[in-house]
Amino acid sequence: MRSYVVYILALITGGIGVFAYSPFDIWIIAYISLCGLIWIAKNPHKKTALIGSFFWGLAYFSIGINWLNVSIHQFGGTPIFISYALVILLSAYLSLYPLLFTYIIQKFKINNLALIPSVWIITEYLRGTIFTGFPWLQFGYTQIDSPFNGIAPIFGVEGLTFFTVWVSAVLLQLCTSIISNPKTHPIILTHIVILFLVVTSAYFSSSIKFTEENQQKSTKVTLLQGNIAQQLKWDPEYFFNTMDIYQRLIANSLGKTDIIILPEAAFPTTENNIQPFLTGLQEAAEKSNTEIIIGSIYHNTTTNKLFNSMINIGKQDLPYNLTTENRYIKHHLVPFGEYVPIETILRPLGNVFNLPMSNFQSGSEIQPHFLAKNFKFTPAICYEIIFGKQLQENITKDSDFILTLSNDAWFGDSIGPWQHLQMARMRALELGKPVIRATNTGITAFINAQGKIISQAPQFIETSLTHEIFTTKGKTPYSVLGNIPLYLLIVIWIIQHIIGIYVTRKLHRINLS
Repeated sequence: MRSYVVYILALITGGIGVFAYSPFDIWIIAYISLCGLIWIAKNPHKKTALIGSFFWGLAYFSIGINWLNVSIHQFGGTPIFISYALVILLSAYLSLYPLLFTYIIQKFKINNLALIPSVWIITEYLRGTIFTGFPWLQFGYTQIDSPFNGIAPIFGVEGLTFFTVWVSAVLLQLCTSIISNPKTHPIILTHIVILFLVVTSAYFSSSIKFTEENQQKSTKVTLLQGNIAQQLKWDPEYFFNTMDIYQRLIANSLGKTDIIILPEAAFPTTENNIQPFLTGLQEAAEKSNTEIIIGSIYHNTTTNKLFNSMINIGKQDLPYNLTTENRYIKHHLVPFGEYVPIETILRPLGNVFNLPMSNFQSGSEIQPHFLAKNFKFTPAICYEIIFGKQLQENITKDSDFILTLSNDAWFGDSIGPWQHLQMARMRALELGKPVIRATNTGITAFINAQGKIISQAPQFIETSLTHEIFTTKGKTPYSVLGNIPLYLLIVIWIIQHIIGIYVTRKLHRINLS
């Protein structure tokens, strides 16, 4: 087949991958997209395979994360063509990982159906860790509404990704075997039997319930969605409007709910600047027996460091003070959005490297539970919810809920917030804990321990969302072991493959002698 045909198919199969994710949720497309990539990776012409896999990644990421241009263009003050160029540049970097996948497949002539997804998981691990990581668009997320989502509480999203790649590799092998040599019935039949057994096991795994709702322990929670447009959020002239919106929403819920939760960086200033206001809120909360969790910006004047954090102003002694120990500080910051790598070089280059509040400091990776109404929350602020390992390491047997505050107004009405919500749902399914998600413009939601949305507010309206949410009993295997079982299996398969190659070569040499 001519190279240009391979490249066209690479662009098509890579580009359609986005439709497997929210808000489209056509999960079966994930298998079609991956079949395209694996077929390219196994092309007999190495150069064609490498270029084709790069094109696949370029289409996959350019379309899948195109929403990034909204923040770069509208709020970074960058011309639209440059914002799209920067998205393509980032996509080109991310495409190096599918390229690496293909390089390894070609270099070691890998045809083993267990090794193909193993190699993919290795490259995904690198993508999720190098330069602080960007594990967006992992194929496992596409399967959260598929019949195979029961894999997630056992092996996590990486396990679901492994399964999706493996099924794609087997389907491709079946198709190519039938087309190239229809007479190889034993091989085809073996593939069909193995595929049937694994898929059936995955299907029935969803019926296993590792956790159950604790009907004796619940709390009534109200989420506030202020719907502050991002172009107004940091406008000094709109400051008092923002304060009034949240003050009104809080007043409407005081005494009617146990916990009120505001989104990430709800007030467009530091806590230090609004201490009297927060003290007044705390006094009102005390009188109404309601606690208020606020996404806040905290300036430590002693160290002169700025933190993206959350506090509970109803759970400390009056008057309100900045030194509360019941504070969570965001650990995993957004590159360029919340901090600028090598900033002495990049900041002078333009507005794109000088977004509002892009000089935050990072908190510890492991932090104590965040407390409200004697419930223990495992927090994640915005971007952090996509890092399953961080949440898994912070979850304990005493954790009641996962709490995530976000501000997806940066990305307008794009598909970005929907993909973000899908990842939050996966954390609930993996860890067997309900997720409470408070956002500025949406998508504000309550998610149960099975990853299903049980209550959701419309996007882009000023509103509140109230729900009685129950804790859970039990633990998922993934919450205890994380990725260790999957990584051990991958290591075993790789060692087994290496031993097999060694034994084959040894026997070959003996036969020749």
